[in-house]
Amino acid sequence: MRVQFVLQEIWIGLRRNLTMTVSLIITVAIAMALFGTGLLVRAQVEASKSYWYDKIEVSVFLCAQTSSNPACNKQDATEEQKQALKADLEKLPEVAKVEYESKQQAYARFKERFSTTPGFVQSTREGDIPDSFRIRLKDPENYKSVAQAMLGRPGVDQVINEKQILDRFFRILGGLQGAALVIALIQVVAAVLLVGNTVRLSAFNRRRETGIMRLVGASNTYIQMPFILEGAIAGLIGGMFASLLLVASKFMLIDRVASQMQFASKLGWGTVIAVTIVSICFGVLLCAIASFLTLRRYLKI
Repeated sequence: MRVQFVLQEIWIGLRRNLTMTVSLIITVAIAMALFGTGLLVRAQVEASKSYWYDKIEVSVFLCAQTSSNPACNKQDATEEQKQALKADLEKLPEVAKVEYESKQQAYARFKERFSTTPGFVQSTREGDIPDSFRIRLKDPENYKSVAQAMLGRPGVDQVINEKQILDRFFRILGGLQGAALVIALIQVVAAVLLVGNTVRLSAFNRRRETGIMRLVGASNTYIQMPFILEGAIAGLIGGMFASLLLVASKFMLIDRVASQMQFASKLGWGTVIAVTIVSICFGVLLCAIASFLTLRRYLKI
């Protein structure tokens, strides 16, 4: 009978405040979706860092006729210069591996890496990417010493560190994560305020019932339970809608970044499921705690 009464009170409360309940569900859904998206972006960044930082290379691009560096004099690097550069690179203690990549090999690798963006590939011709030495470092942080040893040498056009490019890309993703979490925080505040207003309105509409329950000796927990469960159920429904938005976020944002930018590894469904569960639980706890705190202040029981 007690369980039936509590369930009946929950249904009455949700039905009486239908408009505010729907508003609360929508607000919670948006807040938890943004919160979960921030977590997904963070997981994507961490997974990409651990994957790509082990594969970071330093590229020493050699002089070519198309080089803009005045020191190259619009001439290709000679074979003697290439041999001297390779020998000096292999002597450096920071270098783990040195590979020579010709223009043809560079263009083939470029077409393979950017196969998903045919317009970009078509705008690039063989020879636009010059010959280069691709260097694997023992420690990616020791880039500067290698660059200083190569810059200004005969036959060297420029030295590119992939770590700098990746760091810039990850900062962009970090900015997306921060923006999502800031907006989620604003939505969480709005959800807490809506929970408080919904609970106060529900308590006011049922003030006669709660008064009678107190007179007959009902415990505080028994009186508060329907109101707290109303908020928790609204949070649960909002969290379930948020899970659908998170799945859409994976397909439309995370996977698209992974496929088009060619920098990030694909995010697994295990991470998405874990973030979805965390978001739903957080939404339920948020609404339940907000309801409990509002009741303690409003009902004075």
